[in-house]
Amino acid sequence: MLTAFFKAFHQIWDPASRRAVGIGLITALAVLTCLWVAVGFFLAGVQLFESWWMDLIADLLGGAATVVLTWCMFPAVVSGVMGLLLDGIAEAVEARHYAHLPPAPGQSLAAVPPAAIRFFAVMVLVNLGLLFFLVFPPVFPFVFYAANGYLLGREYFELVALRRVGGMEALAIRKAHRGRLVVAGTVIAVLLTVPVVNLLAPIVATSVMVHLFEGWRSNDHKAAAT
Repeated sequence: MLTAFFKAFHQIWDPASRRAVGIGLITALAVLTCLWVAVGFFLAGVQLFESWWMDLIADLLGGAATVVLTWCMFPAVVSGVMGLLLDGIAEAVEARHYAHLPPAPGQSLAAVPPAAIRFFAVMVLVNLGLLFFLVFPPVFPFVFYAANGYLLGREYFELVALRRVGGMEALAIRKAHRGRLVVAGTVIAVLLTVPVVNLLAPIVATSVMVHLFEGWRSNDHKAAAT
């Protein structure tokens, strides 16, 4: 698994990666700007209390809540948008490391917007639900990264695997390696919450999953042949 991450970071500045980073950066800035502007207009236009100092506290708490919400939702927003742009990343990884492979027979990542939309919707709903655990600060990071690790590992793996194999085979490989997939997904979730690095995380995630999928598929085939 460490080798997969090392190879993914080593390939991060390929042309396809740079294009995806640029689009992800523009998207992230747009989302953050819209969110901050909307909250700013709301807080400026609504007087919740008659006392100015209580309104000031409410504004400060609202700003803090926006920061937390942005931090929690960023993985879902960036992954959802860039999920439509990652086919070129997968192809670049295969061209460099798996040149013997024929063209992917399955649907390309860019050709399956419903999957990306479903991924985005699930991530948003789960992360909104996780906000409940903010009332238990020591518990929240563990719950947040565990839930997102499972979801990110599963979704990125399926997006990559379905380019090469059918749904049943992809499911069998995922179940056979579910533990390591959750670990890889958790690392990806951590990367998605680190400023600046989170713009590269979807690209790294796609590259890592290509390496893990091809390695596991090869090993499983060898084991079945013996």
